Amino acid sequence: MATLKAVVRKQRKDGFYPVYIRIGHKTQKGYIKTNKLIAPESLNSKGEITDDYVNEYCKNLILRYNDRLNRKDISTFSALEVVEYLTEDSRSVCFSDYAREHINRMINSGHERTSKNYKLAVAHLERFLGTTNVKFDMLSSAVLRKWIVSLDNTCRAKEMYPVCIRQIFKSALLELNDEERGVVRIKFNPWLKVKIPKGDRGPQRAISAEACREFFNRPLPQSKMISPLPEFGRDVAMLILCLGGINTVDLYNLRKSDYHGGKICYKRAKTRHSRRDEAYFEMRVEPFIRPVFEKYLSGPDDEYLFMFRQRYCDSDSFCANVNNGIKKICADMGMAKEDYYCAYTFRHTWGTIAQNDCDANIADVAFGMNHTHGFRVTRGYVKLDFTPAWTLNAKVIDFIFYSDKPSKQGLAKSVEDTHDLYFRITAKMMIYARAYFKGKMVAELTDIGFGNVDAVIDALVPKLPKDIPTGCTVQFRLTNCDSQKEMVYERTKGKGF
Repeated sequence: MATLKAVVRKQRKDGFYPVYIRIGHKTQKGYIKTNKLIAPESLNSKGEITDDYVNEYCKNLILRYNDRLNRKDISTFSALEVVEYLTEDSRSVCFSDYAREHINRMINSGHERTSKNYKLAVAHLERFLGTTNVKFDMLSSAVLRKWIVSLDNTCRAKEMYPVCIRQIFKSALLELNDEERGVVRIKFNPWLKVKIPKGDRGPQRAISAEACREFFNRPLPQSKMISPLPEFGRDVAMLILCLGGINTVDLYNLRKSDYHGGKICYKRAKTRHSRRDEAYFEMRVEPFIRPVFEKYLSGPDDEYLFMFRQRYCDSDSFCANVNNGIKKICADMGMAKEDYYCAYTFRHTWGTIAQNDCDANIADVAFGMNHTHGFRVTRGYVKLDFTPAWTLNAKVIDFIFYSDKPSKQGLAKSVEDTHDLYFRITAKMMIYARAYFKGKMVAELTDIGFGNVDAVIDALVPKLPKDIPTGCTVQFRLTNCDSQKEMVYERTKGKGF
């Protein structure tokens, strides 16, 4: 049984002593601070309190504490747990403090991106309640319903924010309450009476192959910058489209160790913590995208694959600048503001064209975009072959960039073919070269006598239409007829030819 006694501890600077109720339990000690103070003359030579009023107050307080302890089995409690049990009614647990602690734990466990949504949700709730010191007992079902109503005009937040707050509340119930031992610091769960609305379905961002050709082959807006933002936005959009709809955060986080054998091997940041296979995926870098891919490779001393981290502090800043570059091109195209593309447009476009124009079924598209598509358990223990996704990605690239009509023109390299890092040409080799603009083949030649790639391109340039605007890009597709190896090069009118 715990023993309780009114005592003083350290003297304050003003000379007074705060009064405590000391808890003795299992050779341990705990203290509950009261709101009483006494002067030094109210202590006897043994340090005991002699003030009659304070002693009477503490006596009544100890009687109430003893009454609570007599109604509870505290044989397994420590002294600290006895203190918490006796004081839990006198203080309301702070939701805001717990939420910040919960978010910090998320960040430390590698869920930094997800934690940002939780921060936004907590900040909005605090603004609604007008305080940054929200208590758990303030969050009644009626208050939460009013808060959710205030989110009605949002598309995603009306579902996402309440879900985040509910998850924090659920974690607090498990951590702070112990019903088996009678420790209930949070008295009620209001979410049992609250219905969370569904967020609005996002717009279909996918665009047609014709729109892709127009976007990627349009002259870039004039700029005095060495590395203009529109060019950067267009290049990253092409990387997304030609790497199976990869997310910008995954591009930003790629390391040199993730790129080998002509393919990138990574774990998708969005779902790596929620899947048994850690959302691992491999995507081959097709010849078409290799010029843009190599354009942004980092230096030898950088552990990351691309130089993006040298320019942008985090993946959000990187994505924002990509979107700004894309929007500048859209504005130059005369598009309405609400129709501007973004980085996600090209991920959606990859999946849509794969399904609609490349004869892929939904399961194939889901696999190529690194979705589980209902096979979460199976993917957890099957050693996957990613070549079907590579084949589908090659078909999408062929359809968009090597054709100007619904039927596909030209075939991507076979999955089993090896990819040489260097495309070697000698004068004795027969070269079949084609030039593409907006997906249409505008020039071709078959000949020998070329010493290098530039010589082949120089021979094709005079055959190009004269009306190609300055600043537009042209793809040059070269096939070595002897070795059947192929490579794609990209040149910009006014710079490369």
